[in-house]
Amino acid sequence: MTDMTGWSVERLHDDHAQALREARVLYDSETERQRLRVIENPTFGRILTLDGVVQTTEGDNFIYHEMMAHVPILAHGDARRVLIVGGGDGGMAKTVLQHQSVRQLTMVEIDAGVIEFSKEYLPGLSDGAFDDPRLELVIADGADFMRETEGGYDVIIVDSTDPVGPGEVLFTDHFYGHARNALSPAGILVTQNGVPFLQGDELSNTMRAFRALFRDAGCYIATIPTYSGGPMAFGWGTDGKARQTDLATLQDRFKAAGIATDHYTPEVHQGAFALPPYISRLIG
Repeated sequence: MTDMTGWSVERLHDDHAQALREARVLYDSETERQRLRVIENPTFGRILTLDGVVQTTEGDNFIYHEMMAHVPILAHGDARRVLIVGGGDGGMAKTVLQHQSVRQLTMVEIDAGVIEFSKEYLPGLSDGAFDDPRLELVIADGADFMRETEGGYDVIIVDSTDPVGPGEVLFTDHFYGHARNALSPAGILVTQNGVPFLQGDELSNTMRAFRALFRDAGCYIATIPTYSGGPMAFGWGTDGKARQTDLATLQDRFKAAGIATDHYTPEVHQGAFALPPYISRLIG
């Protein structure tokens, strides 16, 4: 066997693995729920892994966060209340809070330990988001919160881990049903649904549930280098018509928001919904 000393090897998939060189190990500890590590890589900077699986990196997190936050918020056009389930590193919260139109952001994270060490070891990801007065932080199980909340959210972002361990419950029909009930009438639900080429069942199962719940159910895609295996899919569900927002309107909203981005543009936004046939077939 090849010596992989000094490399972090992710074995999320049965037939595919990826390795990232560890220039330094900055943190390695286990909580009651999961093993948390922060390593440093010359290309990607600091990398957070949970149970050996890459969650985010300093280098390419902006693609994931911008596409999960800006797409639904700018498509909606008047998102004032937003809910994030997961996202303990704070990157999604920071990106959502760039929108001054957002009056209230609720973030539900199951593990307070993820937040605390992210503040210390990955401070650039949250960049002060946890101190924003618009943020309400709730330490709780996301599925329990979704079942019990009074709702009324304009956008719900499920920034979950893969459907194993604590994250598995966030991929069930019951959870999606409760999420739909927690949306405002034209609200939008977006979810991370893995890399379709390697995790096709994950996307197919979510889309089956979304088609039963929403008038407009589908997904859009973006390529994030450390989520290897092709483009990542983001589930999209709404009873409104936000997906049909024309380019000129998206451009106006983006300009008015005054947000500087490294990946998102209104043109990228529209193009992300153009799917290759192999992903379209998974949607059904």
